[in-house]
Amino acid sequence: MITLNRTFQIARRTLAFSAVLGLGIAAAHAQQAVAPAVTAQPALNFQVPVDSANASFSSSAASNDVANSEVADTKAPIDFLTGTGTQPPPRGRYNRPRYRGGNTNADGSNKYGFLVGAGFTSPVGTDSNYLKTSWGFQIGGGRNWSQHFGVLAQFDWDNFGFTGQTISNQAYLYFDDPGNTQYGLDGNSHIWSLTLNPTYTFYSGEGLGAYIVGGGGFYHKEASFFVPEAVTECDEFGDCFEEAANQPVQNYSSNSPGVSGGFGLTHKMSQFSNGRLYGEVRIVHTFNNYRPGITAASSPTDIENYTGWNYFPQNSQETTYFPVKFGLRF
Repeated sequence: MITLNRTFQIARRTLAFSAVLGLGIAAAHAQQAVAPAVTAQPALNFQVPVDSANASFSSSAASNDVANSEVADTKAPIDFLTGTGTQPPPRGRYNRPRYRGGNTNADGSNKYGFLVGAGFTSPVGTDSNYLKTSWGFQIGGGRNWSQHFGVLAQFDWDNFGFTGQTISNQAYLYFDDPGNTQYGLDGNSHIWSLTLNPTYTFYSGEGLGAYIVGGGGFYHKEASFFVPEAVTECDEFGDCFEEAANQPVQNYSSNSPGVSGGFGLTHKMSQFSNGRLYGEVRIVHTFNNYRPGITAASSPTDIENYTGWNYFPQNSQETTYFPVKFGLRF
């Protein structure tokens, strides 16, 4: 049974719901009235630059673009689609790089060169009448101006022996013993030199090389004669014994300028090495001033009456010989 009170409650609730619904509809209409109209965005065209006048954003960069629109319009557009004109230039071709240091010339050769070698020396001409072939060695170093030309300072030691006839002649002069049977005389000769040697390499391959060399400088020539003698030696415990030792009889020396010239061959030890094995032959001539003296060819009277000291004038005469050396250049 519906009473009057129940009817009143239903009417009140219906009126409240209608009021709420009406307020919602009014609010929706009000929001639509103040919302900005949405404009359609232009489609992006990557082939045509964007017109800065229609830009829909606001920034300092956009303002600068608009201010310089006349300059921007004159530039060609970047075509991201076809890639025409955007490819990088072709790669250049370059030669093999050369690494230069403080010790390297412009052509890649070393600025400084060195050599060490040894071999034999052989006298020629009249010198072979009293000198015999013997050994020698050389060391040097200097400046290379290019792979073809350099100048080296060298020290050479060239040793010689004496012929048997020379030893017999000297024994006759010293001891009146032409057979050299009593005193056992012996001797040797040597020439040491300090020279400058320009060198020109006219061929330098991966393996074989060839060069010519000349030189000049100071030459010191010396001859020594000696005899073996028994010498008594005692050790720290007081034990004494005799041994043979060479006792000098007479020495001769002579200084002079000299020149040399020759050629050599080189062989590179490996592809990555600057060192080369070399073989070299030269001809050397010294300009000694001859000092007269007594020889075995002098008359017995001259020998007997001679009061000087020069019993070997051959040492002061000009000398010519061939030094042949093998060694390493680096």
